[in-house]
Amino acid sequence: MTPNSTEAGKEKRGIFRPIAEFLAPRFPGLKKKLELADIPSTHVAFLEKVIGSTIIVSLLLLLLSFVFLTVYQISLVWLLPLALVIILMVFNYFMLYPDAALVRRKKELDYEIIFAGRHIVIALKSGMPLFETFVGVSSGYGEVSKEFKKIVDKIIAGVPTTQAIREVAQNNPSKYFVQLTMQIANSVASGADVGDSLEVVLDQISKEQIIQLKEYSQKLTPAVMFYMLFGIIVPSIGVVFAAAVLSFISGGQFGSSILIPIFLLIAIVQFLFLGMIESSRPRYLL
Repeated sequence: MTPNSTEAGKEKRGIFRPIAEFLAPRFPGLKKKLELADIPSTHVAFLEKVIGSTIIVSLLLLLLSFVFLTVYQISLVWLLPLALVIILMVFNYFMLYPDAALVRRKKELDYEIIFAGRHIVIALKSGMPLFETFVGVSSGYGEVSKEFKKIVDKIIAGVPTTQAIREVAQNNPSKYFVQLTMQIANSVASGADVGDSLEVVLDQISKEQIIQLKEYSQKLTPAVMFYMLFGIIVPSIGVVFAAAVLSFISGGQFGSSILIPIFLLIAIVQFLFLGMIESSRPRYLL
């Protein structure tokens, strides 16, 4: 039984449940994404929450749009197409949450996988049993420890060791964690030395992570140049030029009502760019 199916019996049916059940078949990959992201919710319940949040946020944005159109004396007919665009954009934005949670969880797993793996190798080579090794690594290594805690709980519940490892690896987004744990399961099943085989896998994972860090450093230089050009130089010159032109056109009547939106737009662009750079940075402990 998966965590999502366990939660199914606990979650209450809301007013948007029929709509969520209608939309659920149109998102066939959502259930697996929720499992990989470790989100304790069924796909139908998640859709129900998304629908409710979409309605609330869309109403607020439509209210702001109504005020804007009224102040600038623009026809309110634009509210209808604007409502459709806002609803679709907000709904799709909330539907990106499982993907973002999945990426974040994957990064957290990859962050300490090397040190957790070395802990296992050292413990096994010192003569510690595999189960005791799993108990030891189930704390102190962040998200990796949580996954090994799941393996320990399954083994205590009577699930065979290799089966418990495979079940946890099946719902894990990190290829490094899957590679590590499946090597343990295969070594246990074949009777091979787990410590020696893990050392080979850890060396391979470490080399791959170093390569990714080098690739990121190579991408960083042109990204910084791009930011300097379009995040600093172009906005600075553009604002000065636009201020001069608009002041000339408006006869000197050029106030903060135009400058503030321009500065807000520049701030948003810079924030998005810096966020993109930060999100693409590999985070590993080597």
